[in-house]
Amino acid sequence: MPVSAKRRWRWSAIVALPLLLATACGGDEEETGGGASQSTKVVKIGVIVPLSGDLTATGNGIKNSVELAIRQANEKNKVPGWRIELAAEDDAAKPDVGAQAAAKLASDSAVVGVVGTYNSSVALQVAPVLERANIVQISPGNTNDTLTRGQNFKTSPTRPYKNYFRTATIDSLQGGFAADYAYDDLKVRNVAIIHDKKAYGQGLSDSFKGQFEKKGGKIVATETINPGDKDFSAVLSKIKPLNPDLIFYGGEYPEGSLISNQAKGPQAMRVPVMGGDGIVDATYGKTAGAAANGDYATSVGAPPERLDSAKQFLADYAAAGFKDAYTAFGALAYDAANAIINTLPTALGSASAVDDSVRRKVLEGVGKVDFGGASGKVAFDTFGDNVTKTLTMYKVENLEFKPVKTGEFKG
Repeated sequence: MPVSAKRRWRWSAIVALPLLLATACGGDEEETGGGASQSTKVVKIGVIVPLSGDLTATGNGIKNSVELAIRQANEKNKVPGWRIELAAEDDAAKPDVGAQAAAKLASDSAVVGVVGTYNSSVALQVAPVLERANIVQISPGNTNDTLTRGQNFKTSPTRPYKNYFRTATIDSLQGGFAADYAYDDLKVRNVAIIHDKKAYGQGLSDSFKGQFEKKGGKIVATETINPGDKDFSAVLSKIKPLNPDLIFYGGEYPEGSLISNQAKGPQAMRVPVMGGDGIVDATYGKTAGAAANGDYATSVGAPPERLDSAKQFLADYAAAGFKDAYTAFGALAYDAANAIINTLPTALGSASAVDDSVRRKVLEGVGKVDFGGASGKVAFDTFGDNVTKTLTMYKVENLEFKPVKTGEFKG
């Protein structure tokens, strides 16, 4: 080693030593906070969402929004003596992977709550795992009715998981809202349904079908696809001769965007596609191209850009410098995280570490929260559903979803 290099190495070591000592003496500040840098006790909030695969954009928007809430709580020292950390897990939009992620978080004694999942089918596997550990779960994206009201939700609703809550609203409301808009506003009378057989897609489609037929509309066909399919020519060729006025799709944007593109391209069907919140993403227009224009989709809540309550969230999210957009579920995820955070000062109390009694107190506290969130009022009914049940219909214009009607489904 040349002499000059030796001198540089020695100088680097001299400079680095005080920095290392400073870090060892309390420089434990994390990415998720700054105001609690003197804390020695750690409490964690988990996130279980797709962080890989086709739904990564949505998953990142949810994760980032939770991270923002945690950063702000630490900076404001909302839980004196404690530092809140984010524990994010990728479920890849697969139920079995989600269950593994839930087991991992449940085994971490510092975890008191989880925000997620995005997919209802994943939640059906995750909720019981977290329930056994007395860990509260709040989803910003699950809409399947059975998660809060059981299999017989239409006739005898019963809450299946005492630990499960959601800031999103339910499919029976979202599907009905879509059916009303199709029948009353678009004057549609004949609809073909396609769904992906997952809990979310089938539940949403069933809800749409029930309300549309109740109003006097006709379902001319119900076809199914598989998640991950790319070629929908066989399904579309069955539907085309039936001359539907609209195709209703129960599923998510990777497949929905291709259905729109292929229906209006190779099949030359001049009808719009309508879906639920699962297709409301910028990726839909990018993938479907010009075929997307004129399509419709419902989504949970009101557009954050139109809510006074969301202005600060939107400004703070932009200032945080996240690479990915907050998406349609960002404000709901932010509120879900704050619902957990708001319980921590009382739940942790004089505890020296997180234990089962703390988890139980957080769970009990979430059931009693009542605050004005970015998405609106956040409070939960006896089933764990948010009392705010606002929905919005979007229309694709210039490849982007634009809100056209906001309200509630009255039945």
